[in-house]
Amino acid sequence: MSTIADVASRAGVSKATASRALSGRGYVSDETRTRVEVAARELAYVAHSSATSLATGRTQTVGIVMPPVDRWFFAELLAGIQESLFALDYDLSLYGVPEGSQTRERLFENVLPGRRFDGIIAVGIQPSAHELERLQRTGRPLVSVGPYGEGSSAVSIDDAAAARIATEHLIELGHTEIAFVGGPTDAMGRSFGDTRRLDGYRDALSAAGLASHARVAGTAPTMPGGYSAAAGLLGDRRNRPTAIVGVCDEAAIGAIIAARRLGIAVPTELSVVGIDDHEHADMFALTTIGQSPREQGHEAVRLLMQRIDRPDAPQEHVAAASALVVRNSTAPPR
Repeated sequence: MSTIADVASRAGVSKATASRALSGRGYVSDETRTRVEVAARELAYVAHSSATSLATGRTQTVGIVMPPVDRWFFAELLAGIQESLFALDYDLSLYGVPEGSQTRERLFENVLPGRRFDGIIAVGIQPSAHELERLQRTGRPLVSVGPYGEGSSAVSIDDAAAARIATEHLIELGHTEIAFVGGPTDAMGRSFGDTRRLDGYRDALSAAGLASHARVAGTAPTMPGGYSAAAGLLGDRRNRPTAIVGVCDEAAIGAIIAARRLGIAVPTELSVVGIDDHEHADMFALTTIGQSPREQGHEAVRLLMQRIDRPDAPQEHVAAASALVVRNSTAPPR
């Protein structure tokens, strides 16, 4: 098997120059880079990760800390992160563990401090657990994805604004009885992002003089959770809302399914808005606030590479694009 020394000898350069030419890190002239690449192809040289690490001082590995990827948003986000990392010849170590679990505590206490990563991407970190601060103390380049990113570069949408815009859309259509579905009613069990979305819903009602009309049906931010909560809201014919804001599209789609099971027509008898633009949103003609978690994953990797290459560079917070996508799940009330 050929080594970097063999490649350097054939190209007539030092091992350090050959390593820089093949890794793309550090300056070499175009002529030298071409000569080294030709030599590597002729010798069928493949860089070994351990050798690359020794030459560059990097592991070519990024640690990813996030909730379990059983929800669409996290799965799409991870796909975007992986695409960008693989394109840069980086590996990833994924730690998808539930919030508040003993496994997660062991991860932050014992596992992450002892692992060698070039950087860490933290997704959906809760401020109450002080996990972001614990990651910062490891001294590694860090990027967060989600509404909480104090002290690190970050990418996120404005969750409060997303829910506010969704609620304002229903108010502008003439709805006054608007319920919010999703996110546990217990504040300690609700994620920071879901809390921000609930705040946005309440803000929109207050601005319209409808604060006393607020109704929150706490549940898991999933299709079954949205179905169960909406079924409870819609089962009372005298007090049922005319519109629902889902904390996410999964909850909103669950609400649509519940309405159909109860014989309530969407949107003529019930309007429903979600947040995310889930891959199934168009199938259910769901009006929603669109965002692209896959693009957020790409952006997170870009920010992390900046932190790795320039540790002293200023932190950068990127506001990911989000906009109202009107489909056929909303209409004026009857």
